Amino acid sequence: MAINYQLIGEEIINVVGKENITGITHCATRLRLEVKDREAIDDKKIEKIDQVKGVFFNAGQYQIILGTGIVNKVYDSLVQNNNELLEKQTSLEEMKKPSNPIKYAIRTLSDIFVPIIPGIVATGLFLGLKGVFLNESVLSFFGTSTDKIPEFVLVLLSVLTDTVFAFLPALICWSAFKKFGGTPIIGFVIGLMLVSPMLPNAYSVADINSGVEPLMAFGFIPILGYQGSVLTALVIGLLGAKLEKILRRKMPNSLDLMFTPFVVILVMLLTGLLVLGPILHFVENGLVYLITGLIKLPFGIGGLLIGFLYPLAVMTGMHHLFIMIETSLLATTGFNPLITLCAMYGFANAAVSFAISVKAKDKNVKVIGTSAGVTQLLGVSEPALFGITIRYGTKPLGIMLGCSALGGAVLSLLNVQANSYGLAVILSPLMYIYSSYQLVTYIIVGICIFILSFVLTYLFGVPKEVMMSADEYLGKNNELDK
Repeated sequence: MAINYQLIGEEIINVVGKENITGITHCATRLRLEVKDREAIDDKKIEKIDQVKGVFFNAGQYQIILGTGIVNKVYDSLVQNNNELLEKQTSLEEMKKPSNPIKYAIRTLSDIFVPIIPGIVATGLFLGLKGVFLNESVLSFFGTSTDKIPEFVLVLLSVLTDTVFAFLPALICWSAFKKFGGTPIIGFVIGLMLVSPMLPNAYSVADINSGVEPLMAFGFIPILGYQGSVLTALVIGLLGAKLEKILRRKMPNSLDLMFTPFVVILVMLLTGLLVLGPILHFVENGLVYLITGLIKLPFGIGGLLIGFLYPLAVMTGMHHLFIMIETSLLATTGFNPLITLCAMYGFANAAVSFAISVKAKDKNVKVIGTSAGVTQLLGVSEPALFGITIRYGTKPLGIMLGCSALGGAVLSLLNVQANSYGLAVILSPLMYIYSSYQLVTYIIVGICIFILSFVLTYLFGVPKEVMMSADEYLGKNNELDK
Protein backbone atom coordinates (compact mmCIF):
# COMPACT_ATOMS: atom_id res chain seq x y z
CA MET A 1 0.00 0.00 0.00
CA ALA A 2 1.31 3.45 -0.92
CA ILE A 3 2.47 5.66 1.94
CA ASN A 4 0.40 8.80 2.46
CA TYR A 5 3.09 11.31 3.38
CA GLN A 6 0.65 14.18 3.66
CA LEU A 7 -1.44 12.27 6.19
CA ILE A 8 1.68 11.44 8.22
CA GLY A 9 2.62 15.12 8.30
CA GLU A 10 -0.89 16.20 9.29
CA GLU A 11 -1.00 13.68 12.15
CA ILE A 12 2.37 14.94 13.44
CA ILE A 13 1.22 18.57 13.34
CA ASN A 14 -2.07 17.69 15.07
CA VAL A 15 -0.23 16.11 18.00
CA VAL A 16 2.52 18.74 18.26
CA GLY A 17 0.13 21.65 17.69
CA LYS A 18 0.59 24.11 14.84
CA GLU A 19 0.63 27.06 17.24
CA ASN A 20 3.30 25.28 19.29
CA ILE A 21 5.76 25.27 16.35
CA THR A 22 8.12 28.24 15.92
CA GLY A 23 10.47 26.70 13.34
CA ILE A 24 10.51 23.68 11.04
CA THR A 25 13.21 22.01 8.95
CA HIS A 26 14.72 18.56 8.46
CA CYS A 27 18.04 16.75 8.14
CA ALA A 28 18.86 13.40 6.50
CA THR A 29 16.67 11.32 8.82
CA ARG A 30 14.75 13.63 11.17
CA LEU A 31 11.97 16.19 11.04
CA ARG A 32 13.20 18.99 13.31
CA LEU A 33 10.69 21.27 15.06
CA GLU A 34 11.41 24.23 17.29
CA VAL A 35 8.56 24.30 19.82
CA LYS A 36 7.31 26.65 22.53
CA ASP A 37 6.16 23.94 24.93
CA ARG A 38 7.83 20.58 24.78
CA GLU A 39 5.65 19.19 27.61
CA ALA A 40 2.50 19.71 25.54
CA ILE A 41 3.59 16.99 23.08
CA ASP A 42 2.52 13.38 23.70
CA ASP A 43 5.50 11.29 22.60
CA LYS A 44 3.54 8.03 22.57
CA LYS A 45 0.99 9.44 20.13
CA ILE A 46 3.78 10.64 17.84
CA GLU A 47 5.50 7.23 17.98
CA LYS A 48 2.30 5.46 16.92
CA ILE A 49 2.11 7.46 13.67
CA ASP A 50 3.01 5.44 10.59
CA GLN A 51 6.74 5.57 9.61
CA VAL A 52 7.79 7.29 12.87
CA LYS A 53 10.78 5.41 14.30
CA GLY A 54 11.31 7.44 17.45
CA VAL A 55 11.47 10.92 18.96
CA PHE A 56 13.80 12.90 21.19
CA PHE A 57 14.25 16.48 22.36
CA ASN A 58 17.62 18.20 22.23
CA ALA A 59 18.81 21.82 22.28
CA GLY A 60 15.29 23.22 21.92
CA GLN A 61 14.42 20.94 19.01
CA TYR A 62 11.74 18.26 18.96
CA GLN A 63 13.18 15.73 16.53
CA ILE A 64 11.04 13.03 14.91
CA ILE A 65 12.98 10.17 13.30
CA LEU A 66 11.39 9.18 10.00
CA GLY A 67 14.35 7.83 8.03
CA THR A 68 16.18 8.67 4.82
CA GLY A 69 13.89 9.67 1.95
CA ILE A 70 10.71 9.55 4.02
CA VAL A 71 11.53 12.71 5.99
CA ASN A 72 12.00 14.72 2.78
CA LYS A 73 8.57 13.71 1.46
CA VAL A 74 6.77 14.35 4.76
CA TYR A 75 8.46 17.74 5.07
CA ASP A 76 7.61 18.73 1.49
CA SER A 77 3.96 17.73 1.93
CA LEU A 78 3.76 19.92 5.04
CA VAL A 79 5.28 23.15 3.79
CA GLN A 80 3.81 22.97 0.29
CA ASN A 81 0.22 22.78 1.53
CA ASN A 82 0.39 25.05 4.56
CA ASN A 83 1.32 28.74 4.25
CA GLU A 84 1.58 29.11 8.02
CA LEU A 85 4.22 26.39 8.25
CA LEU A 86 5.90 27.68 5.10
CA GLU A 87 6.55 30.97 6.91
CA LYS A 88 8.11 29.05 9.81
CA GLN A 89 10.70 27.34 7.63
CA THR A 90 14.22 27.83 8.91
CA SER A 91 17.59 26.63 7.71
CA LEU A 92 19.14 23.54 9.22
CA GLU A 93 22.23 25.64 9.91
CA GLU A 94 20.25 28.07 12.05
CA MET A 95 18.32 25.39 13.90
CA LYS A 96 21.41 23.30 14.55
CA LYS A 97 23.21 26.25 16.12
CA PRO A 98 23.23 25.21 19.79
CA SER A 99 23.28 27.59 22.72
CA ASN A 100 26.12 25.60 24.28
CA PRO A 101 29.37 27.05 22.85
CA ILE A 102 31.21 23.73 23.19
CA LYS A 103 28.56 21.90 21.17
CA TYR A 104 28.58 24.68 18.59
CA ALA A 105 32.37 24.45 18.24
CA ILE A 106 32.20 20.68 17.79
CA ARG A 107 29.40 20.98 15.23
CA THR A 108 31.47 23.56 13.35
CA LEU A 109 34.42 21.15 13.24
CA SER A 110 32.14 18.53 11.80
CA ASP A 111 30.90 20.91 9.10
CA ILE A 112 34.50 21.62 8.06
CA PHE A 113 35.64 18.00 7.88
CA VAL A 114 32.56 16.36 6.37
CA PRO A 115 33.15 17.79 2.83
CA ILE A 116 36.66 16.28 2.67
CA ILE A 117 35.74 12.85 4.04
CA PRO A 118 34.99 11.30 0.60
CA GLY A 119 38.55 12.02 -0.55
CA ILE A 120 40.06 10.46 2.57
CA VAL A 121 37.75 7.44 2.42
CA ALA A 122 38.69 6.83 -1.23
CA THR A 123 42.38 7.21 -0.35
CA GLY A 124 41.96 4.66 2.44
CA LEU A 125 40.52 2.17 -0.03
CA PHE A 126 43.39 2.84 -2.43
CA LEU A 127 45.84 2.21 0.43
CA GLY A 128 44.11 -1.07 1.21
CA LEU A 129 44.18 -2.18 -2.42
CA LYS A 130 47.83 -1.14 -2.68
CA GLY A 131 48.62 -3.28 0.34
CA VAL A 132 46.94 -6.27 -1.32
CA PHE A 133 48.50 -5.55 -4.72
CA LEU A 134 52.05 -5.29 -3.32
CA ASN A 135 51.71 -8.13 -0.81
CA GLU A 136 54.55 -10.60 -1.33
CA SER A 137 52.28 -13.62 -0.84
CA VAL A 138 49.83 -12.35 -3.45
CA LEU A 139 52.61 -11.51 -5.88
CA SER A 140 54.30 -14.88 -5.40
CA PHE A 141 51.00 -16.61 -6.16
CA PHE A 142 51.11 -14.94 -9.59
CA GLY A 143 54.80 -15.77 -9.97
CA THR A 144 56.16 -12.24 -9.60
CA SER A 145 57.58 -9.84 -6.99
CA THR A 146 57.67 -6.10 -6.25
CA ASP A 147 60.98 -5.54 -8.07
CA LYS A 148 59.38 -6.80 -11.29
CA ILE A 149 56.50 -4.31 -11.18
CA PRO A 150 57.04 -1.44 -13.69
CA GLU A 151 58.07 1.84 -12.09
CA PHE A 152 55.19 3.76 -13.67
CA VAL A 153 52.71 1.41 -11.93
CA LEU A 154 54.34 2.07 -8.53
CA VAL A 155 54.28 5.81 -9.19
CA LEU A 156 50.61 5.74 -10.17
CA LEU A 157 49.81 3.79 -6.99
CA SER A 158 51.70 6.37 -4.92
CA VAL A 159 49.78 9.21 -6.58
CA LEU A 160 46.51 7.52 -5.64
CA THR A 161 47.52 6.85 -2.03
CA ASP A 162 49.68 9.85 -1.05
CA THR A 163 48.18 12.93 -2.72
CA VAL A 164 45.31 13.64 -0.30
CA PHE A 165 47.52 13.54 2.78
CA ALA A 166 50.29 15.52 1.07
CA PHE A 167 47.83 18.34 0.36
CA LEU A 168 45.51 17.86 3.35
CA PRO A 169 46.08 21.41 4.70
CA ALA A 170 44.89 22.83 1.36
CA LEU A 171 41.65 20.83 1.59
CA ILE A 172 41.06 21.87 5.20
CA CYS A 173 41.81 25.56 4.51
CA TRP A 174 39.42 25.48 1.55
CA SER A 175 36.64 23.95 3.65
CA ALA A 176 37.25 26.31 6.59
CA PHE A 177 37.12 29.39 4.35
CA LYS A 178 33.87 28.10 2.86
CA LYS A 179 32.39 27.42 6.31
CA PHE A 180 33.28 30.84 7.75
CA GLY A 181 32.20 32.92 4.78
CA GLY A 182 35.53 33.54 3.04
CA THR A 183 36.44 32.86 -0.58
CA PRO A 184 37.26 29.13 -0.76
CA ILE A 185 39.87 29.47 -3.50
CA ILE A 186 41.87 31.89 -1.32
CA GLY A 187 41.84 29.32 1.45
CA PHE A 188 42.94 26.64 -1.00
CA VAL A 189 45.88 28.78 -2.18
CA ILE A 190 47.01 29.45 1.39
CA GLY A 191 46.75 25.73 2.19
CA LEU A 192 48.87 24.87 -0.86
CA MET A 193 51.50 27.38 0.28
CA LEU A 194 51.67 25.67 3.68
CA VAL A 195 52.81 22.49 1.90
CA SER A 196 54.82 24.11 -0.88
CA PRO A 197 57.56 21.80 -2.27
CA MET A 198 59.98 24.72 -1.76
CA LEU A 199 59.69 24.24 2.01
CA PRO A 200 61.44 21.39 3.85
CA ASN A 201 58.97 18.49 3.88
CA ALA A 202 57.52 17.86 7.36
CA TYR A 203 57.76 14.08 6.99
CA SER A 204 61.41 14.32 5.92
CA VAL A 205 62.24 16.64 8.81
CA ALA A 206 60.63 14.17 11.23
CA ASP A 207 62.77 11.35 9.82
CA ILE A 208 66.15 11.53 11.58
CA ASN A 209 67.75 9.49 8.79
CA SER A 210 66.71 11.87 6.00
CA GLY A 211 69.24 14.58 6.77
CA VAL A 212 66.59 17.26 6.06
CA GLU A 213 66.54 20.16 8.52
CA PRO A 214 64.00 23.00 8.86
CA LEU A 215 64.98 26.49 7.74
CA MET A 216 65.62 28.85 10.65
CA ALA A 217 64.09 32.35 10.63
CA PHE A 218 65.71 34.95 12.91
CA GLY A 219 67.85 32.18 14.30
CA PHE A 220 65.13 30.49 16.37
CA ILE A 221 61.88 29.99 14.36
CA PRO A 222 61.83 26.72 12.39
CA ILE A 223 60.21 26.99 8.94
CA LEU A 224 59.00 23.82 7.26
CA GLY A 225 56.03 22.49 5.35
CA TYR A 226 52.95 21.39 7.27
CA GLN A 227 52.11 18.20 5.43
CA GLY A 228 49.47 16.36 7.45
CA SER A 229 49.02 19.19 9.96
CA VAL A 230 45.29 19.44 10.62
CA LEU A 231 45.19 21.99 13.44
CA THR A 232 47.44 24.55 11.73
CA ALA A 233 45.35 24.47 8.54
CA LEU A 234 42.12 24.66 10.54
CA VAL A 235 43.08 27.75 12.56
CA ILE A 236 44.66 29.50 9.55
CA GLY A 237 41.46 28.84 7.57
CA LEU A 238 39.27 30.26 10.33
CA LEU A 239 41.38 33.39 10.89
CA GLY A 240 41.89 33.93 7.16
CA ALA A 241 38.15 33.85 6.45
CA LYS A 242 37.47 36.30 9.29
CA LEU A 243 40.22 38.63 8.06
CA GLU A 244 38.86 38.52 4.52
CA LYS A 245 35.34 39.46 5.68
CA ILE A 246 36.72 42.44 7.61
CA LEU A 247 38.77 43.62 4.63
CA ARG A 248 35.83 43.21 2.23
CA ARG A 249 33.82 45.64 4.36
CA LYS A 250 36.59 48.25 4.59
CA MET A 251 38.39 47.96 1.23
CA PRO A 252 37.28 50.40 -1.51
CA ASN A 253 35.46 48.61 -4.32
CA SER A 254 38.07 49.58 -6.87
CA LEU A 255 40.82 47.88 -4.83
CA ASP A 256 38.90 44.96 -3.39
CA LEU A 257 39.46 42.42 -6.17
CA MET A 258 43.24 42.78 -6.13
CA PHE A 259 44.29 43.83 -2.64
CA THR A 260 41.95 41.84 -0.39
CA PRO A 261 43.29 38.46 -1.56
CA PHE A 262 46.84 39.92 -1.56
CA VAL A 263 46.64 41.01 2.09
CA VAL A 264 44.82 37.86 3.28
CA ILE A 265 47.29 35.47 1.63
CA LEU A 266 50.36 37.44 2.77
CA VAL A 267 49.23 37.88 6.38
CA MET A 268 47.99 34.34 6.84
CA LEU A 269 51.04 32.71 5.21
CA LEU A 270 53.44 34.68 7.45
CA THR A 271 51.25 33.99 10.46
CA GLY A 272 51.08 30.31 9.64
CA LEU A 273 54.76 29.72 8.93
CA LEU A 274 56.30 32.05 11.53
CA VAL A 275 53.83 32.16 14.44
CA LEU A 276 50.93 29.73 14.63
CA GLY A 277 52.44 26.83 12.67
CA PRO A 278 55.27 25.99 15.10
CA ILE A 279 52.96 26.36 18.13
CA LEU A 280 49.95 24.48 16.77
CA HIS A 281 52.08 21.71 15.27
CA PHE A 282 53.48 21.08 18.75
CA VAL A 283 49.96 21.06 20.26
CA GLU A 284 48.67 18.72 17.56
CA ASN A 285 51.52 16.26 18.03
CA GLY A 286 50.79 16.31 21.76
CA LEU A 287 47.12 15.52 21.11
CA VAL A 288 48.00 12.61 18.81
CA TYR A 289 50.50 11.34 21.40
CA LEU A 290 47.86 11.55 24.13
CA ILE A 291 45.19 9.68 22.14
CA THR A 292 47.69 7.09 20.96
CA GLY A 293 48.78 6.58 24.58
CA LEU A 294 45.16 6.09 25.66
CA ILE A 295 44.56 3.58 22.87
CA LYS A 296 47.68 1.62 23.85
CA LEU A 297 46.84 1.33 27.56
CA PRO A 298 47.56 -2.24 28.71
CA PHE A 299 44.96 -5.02 28.86
CA GLY A 300 42.71 -3.22 26.34
CA ILE A 301 41.65 -0.61 28.91
CA GLY A 302 41.88 2.23 26.36
CA GLY A 303 39.71 0.36 23.87
CA LEU A 304 37.22 -0.46 26.62
CA LEU A 305 36.89 3.21 27.61
CA ILE A 306 36.61 4.50 24.04
CA GLY A 307 34.13 1.77 23.07
CA PHE A 308 31.97 2.70 26.06
CA LEU A 309 32.19 6.47 25.69
CA TYR A 310 31.65 6.75 21.93
CA PRO A 311 27.92 5.82 21.94
CA LEU A 312 27.39 8.36 24.74
CA ALA A 313 29.17 10.95 22.60
CA VAL A 314 26.80 10.14 19.71
CA MET A 315 23.81 10.74 21.98
CA THR A 316 25.05 14.23 22.85
CA GLY A 317 26.48 15.14 19.45
CA MET A 318 30.04 15.22 20.85
CA HIS A 319 31.16 12.47 18.46
CA HIS A 320 31.91 15.08 15.78
CA LEU A 321 35.07 15.94 17.73
CA PHE A 322 36.42 12.48 16.86
CA ILE A 323 36.66 13.42 13.15
CA MET A 324 39.46 15.95 13.72
CA ILE A 325 41.41 13.50 15.91
CA GLU A 326 40.99 10.72 13.34
CA THR A 327 42.22 12.99 10.56
CA SER A 328 45.29 13.92 12.63
CA LEU A 329 46.03 10.27 13.35
CA LEU A 330 45.73 9.34 9.69
CA ALA A 331 47.91 12.23 8.56
CA THR A 332 50.68 11.60 11.11
CA THR A 333 50.70 7.80 11.46
CA GLY A 334 48.89 6.53 8.36
CA PHE A 335 46.43 4.60 10.54
CA ASN A 336 43.19 5.28 12.40
CA PRO A 337 42.88 3.02 15.45
CA LEU A 338 40.29 5.39 16.96
CA ILE A 339 37.52 4.54 14.47
CA THR A 340 38.26 0.84 15.03
CA LEU A 341 37.57 1.11 18.74
CA CYS A 342 34.37 3.08 18.06
CA ALA A 343 33.14 0.76 15.31
CA MET A 344 31.64 -1.95 17.52
CA TYR A 345 28.95 0.53 18.57
CA GLY A 346 27.34 0.13 15.14
CA PHE A 347 27.37 -3.69 15.31
CA ALA A 348 25.95 -3.73 18.87
CA ASN A 349 23.32 -1.08 18.16
CA ALA A 350 22.05 -2.88 15.04
CA ALA A 351 21.87 -6.18 16.93
CA VAL A 352 19.76 -4.63 19.71
CA SER A 353 17.27 -3.34 17.11
CA PHE A 354 17.01 -6.70 15.36
CA ALA A 355 16.63 -8.61 18.63
CA ILE A 356 13.78 -6.41 19.82
CA SER A 357 12.18 -6.61 16.38
CA VAL A 358 12.34 -10.42 16.32
CA LYS A 359 10.88 -10.87 19.80
CA ALA A 360 8.25 -8.13 19.58
CA LYS A 361 4.61 -8.98 18.97
CA ASP A 362 3.61 -5.42 18.17
CA LYS A 363 3.74 -5.14 14.36
CA ASN A 364 4.73 -1.48 14.51
CA VAL A 365 7.73 -2.29 16.73
CA LYS A 366 8.74 -5.13 14.39
CA VAL A 367 8.74 -2.83 11.37
CA ILE A 368 10.54 0.00 13.15
CA GLY A 369 13.12 -2.34 14.71
CA THR A 370 13.96 -4.03 11.42
CA SER A 371 14.11 -0.76 9.52
CA ALA A 372 16.29 0.87 12.19
CA GLY A 373 18.62 -2.15 12.27
CA VAL A 374 19.10 -2.12 8.50
CA THR A 375 19.66 1.64 8.55
CA GLN A 376 22.30 1.20 11.27
CA LEU A 377 24.08 -1.46 9.21
CA LEU A 378 24.29 1.12 6.41
CA GLY A 379 25.85 3.68 8.75
CA VAL A 380 22.96 5.87 10.01
CA SER A 381 22.59 5.25 13.73
CA GLU A 382 19.88 7.67 14.94
CA PRO A 383 16.79 5.52 14.13
CA ALA A 384 18.24 2.54 16.01
CA LEU A 385 19.74 4.56 18.85
CA PHE A 386 16.83 6.88 19.60
CA GLY A 387 13.99 4.87 18.11
CA ILE A 388 14.81 1.51 19.73
CA THR A 389 17.82 1.28 22.06
CA ILE A 390 17.15 4.31 24.26
CA ARG A 391 13.39 4.18 23.81
CA TYR A 392 13.02 0.79 25.50
CA GLY A 393 14.87 1.46 28.71
CA THR A 394 18.21 0.93 30.41
CA LYS A 395 18.61 -2.79 29.64
CA PRO A 396 18.96 -2.48 25.84
CA LEU A 397 21.12 0.61 26.34
CA GLY A 398 23.32 -1.15 28.90
CA ILE A 399 23.76 -4.19 26.64
CA MET A 400 24.70 -1.99 23.69
CA LEU A 401 27.22 0.02 25.74
CA GLY A 402 28.71 -3.11 27.28
CA CYS A 403 29.13 -4.89 23.95
CA SER A 404 30.57 -1.78 22.31
CA ALA A 405 33.10 -1.46 25.14
CA LEU A 406 33.98 -5.17 25.02
CA GLY A 407 34.52 -5.00 21.26
CA GLY A 408 36.79 -1.98 21.66
CA ALA A 409 38.85 -3.77 24.31
CA VAL A 410 39.29 -6.91 22.19
CA LEU A 411 40.28 -4.96 19.07
CA SER A 412 42.75 -2.92 21.13
CA LEU A 413 44.33 -6.09 22.54
CA LEU A 414 44.62 -7.53 19.04
CA ASN A 415 46.15 -4.29 17.68
CA VAL A 416 43.57 -3.87 14.92
CA GLN A 417 43.53 -0.44 13.23
CA ALA A 418 41.93 1.05 10.14
CA ASN A 419 43.72 3.06 7.45
CA SER A 420 40.76 5.32 6.62
CA TYR A 421 37.52 6.62 8.10
CA GLY A 422 33.91 7.25 7.17
CA LEU A 423 32.82 3.65 6.50
CA ALA A 424 30.40 2.10 8.97
CA VAL A 425 29.33 -1.44 9.91
CA ILE A 426 28.75 -3.43 6.67
CA LEU A 427 31.21 -1.33 4.65
CA SER A 428 33.76 -0.88 7.46
CA PRO A 429 35.80 -4.04 6.63
CA LEU A 430 36.99 -2.19 3.50
CA MET A 431 39.18 -0.09 5.84
CA TYR A 432 41.18 -3.22 6.74
CA ILE A 433 41.79 -4.90 3.39
CA TYR A 434 45.41 -3.73 3.44
CA SER A 435 46.20 -6.73 5.69
CA SER A 436 44.62 -10.19 5.78
CA TYR A 437 45.17 -10.38 9.56
CA GLN A 438 43.51 -7.00 10.11
CA LEU A 439 40.57 -7.82 7.83
CA VAL A 440 39.83 -11.30 9.17
CA THR A 441 40.28 -10.30 12.81
CA TYR A 442 38.04 -7.26 12.46
CA ILE A 443 35.26 -9.23 10.74
CA ILE A 444 35.36 -12.03 13.34
CA VAL A 445 35.23 -9.59 16.28
CA GLY A 446 32.42 -7.59 14.61
CA ILE A 447 30.32 -10.72 14.02
CA CYS A 448 30.93 -11.95 17.58
CA ILE A 449 29.88 -8.60 19.07
CA PHE A 450 26.77 -8.57 16.88
CA ILE A 451 25.79 -12.10 17.98
CA LEU A 452 26.53 -11.40 21.66
CA SER A 453 24.51 -8.17 21.63
CA PHE A 454 21.62 -9.88 19.82
CA VAL A 455 21.50 -12.86 22.22
CA LEU A 456 21.77 -10.75 25.39
CA THR A 457 19.07 -8.39 24.18
CA TYR A 458 16.80 -11.23 23.09
CA LEU A 459 17.15 -13.00 26.46
CA PHE A 460 17.28 -10.08 28.87
CA GLY A 461 16.75 -6.72 27.15
CA VAL A 462 13.31 -6.81 25.53
CA PRO A 463 10.72 -5.00 27.70
CA LYS A 464 7.48 -6.81 28.54
CA GLU A 465 5.22 -4.33 26.78
CA VAL A 466 7.00 -5.02 23.48
CA MET A 467 6.32 -8.76 23.85
CA MET A 468 2.58 -8.05 23.87
CA SER A 469 0.47 -7.27 20.85
CA ALA A 470 -1.07 -3.81 20.74
CA ASP A 471 -4.46 -5.24 21.76
CA GLU A 472 -2.99 -7.16 24.71
CA TYR A 473 -1.12 -4.08 25.90
CA LEU A 474 -4.23 -1.88 25.69
CA GLY A 475 -6.30 -4.55 27.45
CA LYS A 476 -3.85 -4.76 30.32
CA ASN A 477 -3.83 -0.98 30.72
CA ASN A 478 -7.63 -0.94 30.75
CA GLU A 479 -7.64 -3.55 33.53
CA LEU A 480 -5.25 -1.47 35.58
CA ASP A 481 -7.42 1.62 35.11
CA LYS A 482 -10.49 -0.09 36.56
